[in-house]
Amino acid sequence: MSNQYIVTGGNPLKGSVTVGGSKNTVTKMMVASLLTKEPVKLSNIPHIGEVELTMSLLNSLGAQAMWDGTKESSVHLVSPTLQTSTVPAVFSGKHRIPILLAGPLLHRFGHAEIPIEGGDKIGPRPVDFHITGYRAMGAEIVENGNTIVFKANKLHGAVIELPYPSVMTTESLLLGAVLAEGKTVIKNAAIEPEIIELVDLLQKMGAIIFLEPERTFVVEGVAKLNGAEHRVAPDRIEAASFACAAIATKGSVLVKGVSQHGMRTFLNMLRKIGGAFEISNDGIWFYSTGQMKGVTMETGTHPGFMTDWQPPFSLLLMQAEGMSVVHETVHEKRFGYFDGLKKMGADVNLFTDCLGGHNCRFQGMNYQHSVAVRGPVNLKAVDLVVPDLRAGFVYVIAALMAQGTSVISGVDQLERGYESLVEKLRGLGADIQVVDEASDHLRGGANLLHLVGGAGSQVSIEYSEKEQIPLPPEPIEFVI
Repeated sequence: MSNQYIVTGGNPLKGSVTVGGSKNTVTKMMVASLLTKEPVKLSNIPHIGEVELTMSLLNSLGAQAMWDGTKESSVHLVSPTLQTSTVPAVFSGKHRIPILLAGPLLHRFGHAEIPIEGGDKIGPRPVDFHITGYRAMGAEIVENGNTIVFKANKLHGAVIELPYPSVMTTESLLLGAVLAEGKTVIKNAAIEPEIIELVDLLQKMGAIIFLEPERTFVVEGVAKLNGAEHRVAPDRIEAASFACAAIATKGSVLVKGVSQHGMRTFLNMLRKIGGAFEISNDGIWFYSTGQMKGVTMETGTHPGFMTDWQPPFSLLLMQAEGMSVVHETVHEKRFGYFDGLKKMGADVNLFTDCLGGHNCRFQGMNYQHSVAVRGPVNLKAVDLVVPDLRAGFVYVIAALMAQGTSVISGVDQLERGYESLVEKLRGLGADIQVVDEASDHLRGGANLLHLVGGAGSQVSIEYSEKEQIPLPPEPIEFVI
């Protein structure tokens, strides 16, 4: 049964917080470990559901993926032998990592069978680009419903130009190209910091990868890769989320460990609306100066404004004076979280037109991918259901901004991607509690019913002191 968060707003977040290693980096590196039979050790790994799920996925293939008991937050991965080239169907629909296994499994078996459903509900993320790229490298590919079968005795180099600089496609093709025969050129590639860090690991493992002008990777295939060790960089998405939370609640938070690297576009936009920050050797301090102004902003591939920064930043714009316009150009259905924010009192209007500075690939496709945000507004507490990972953090921030107590359900999505989120927020002064949804019928508003006693003992009932829950007209019998 999933947990719920009970969040009472009104407290500015103050203090310091340390973000974990990048979720979007570590899971790709874990897959990269299959390219060698030697050990790969990764450190600064967040204890989150996405990492555990990726471990289970690799172990299902015969790899040995485990937490390293000798080092805190470290993962040990080694796969001298693999048992199967078929990714179990149980992993379909849980996340999008399986498609990245195509290259490593082809190199190990000459065959890969991949289930393709999965990921957040922020729009379809087709695998057409992956398929086109691997076909160019010599793979025979058959699509069978929600399963794709790849076959290739040996991948070879090719010139591949992506129709769009897709992050996951770029990562997938890099994993295929490093052990392919000859040279592979990937044009119009994504160049996000997480991809460059993956390239850093692959280089440590013995790969030859050049990043050339105009978003072009040139990969010279090698015969063999070796093991390596790597410390994963802090998560810039989590850092931006805490930054927005600090300013939206009119607080002051030092986000430890992060730097300007990978955050420059976010920091520029934050300064443009009137949010404040100071950079130190320890990290970046984010704080409110009181008044903010509206802007026009659109997301894009790196070095543009990151799509995963957009939800918390859009929430922050609800505290800015006047109207702001946000144009989402990466995911066509990213705005589903506005349904919950409207219930809280957000003044927003969604549009199918491209309202940013440029027309995008969603023009004329009837996707609501632009939004006008008016502020400032006072949010009210409501019950919410998390639609996806990043929207979930937005709902938590909104609940912390609102007057009253909100109940947030479906938080397993959040716990999949954020390590110790409740503990970190409590450390900043947030009033947030966790309850099991199974006990929801015993709760009125934010008040919890506690049973005190044990086997063979008398059971007493205690209520929270905030507000008494009326007793039922008839006695309740509990069996211990």
